[in-house]
Amino acid sequence: MKSLCRRILLVGLGGVLSACAARPVPAVRHYSLGMSRADYRDYAGAKADPCDAEPRWLSDELTAINGLLSRFLDGTQKAADLDAPEQAQHLALLEEASRTLPPILEVHEGNLRGLARCKFRDNGAFPEISRRGGELVKSARERLGETQAAVAATALRATQQAWKEGAAEREATARGTWCTANPKVGEASVFYARQNLDGVTEWRFCDGSRVEQRADAEPTFIEPEGLSARERRRVQPPRYLQAAKEFPAEEIDRAPTTAAAKSDASAP
Repeated sequence: MKSLCRRILLVGLGGVLSACAARPVPAVRHYSLGMSRADYRDYAGAKADPCDAEPRWLSDELTAINGLLSRFLDGTQKAADLDAPEQAQHLALLEEASRTLPPILEVHEGNLRGLARCKFRDNGAFPEISRRGGELVKSARERLGETQAAVAATALRATQQAWKEGAAEREATARGTWCTANPKVGEASVFYARQNLDGVTEWRFCDGSRVEQRADAEPTFIEPEGLSARERRRVQPPRYLQAAKEFPAEEIDRAPTTAAAKSDASAP
């Protein structure tokens, strides 16, 4: 009889131990993003139930990730604002997050779903943690979705700036190539044409004259300054306007519209 009771006791103890073994405690993991740090546990990945966790620890872990996501959103809100002083720093954090944050969002979302099944989900700070966590996960995913556009806009701005800085040199090279040392006033010889970032196209002539055209407007002739009365009589605006019209469109030095466009376009 005693032997039978001992076997029953051992079988019962083994069942308890088996039940405990079926509920592994996930290891603490560490995540860093920029200057932010947070510890968390992947309950779903460890096939564990967050409801079995110590509520205080679970609260601290979920709050830590919520805080990190909040700082991430604050630190990337101007990643696409090319005129913001902190744009480069915000974009760098966004690019880092695009590589490392998505798995953390999956884990955090899974932990929040698990919390919704717990008996203590309505206790203490858990309702606010859950509500805030859902909002932050959604907002963080939306922000990550802006990464490619922000990177492309930044690259385009850099390309356009390089193009702008090199425009004077390209114009000087074209002048040296196509103009004589002492060009005659009145000769409508185009040596260079450029379409600027503001959309204004200008044709430059060897005698200092210019033709400018704004978007959806007729071209206008601009004579060089300091002409004498005799020189002014030689200048015939229609000839310059015609020369600008006949200048090959493919030879116009245009501001890049994509980051892939060459910023060191050769002079026409």
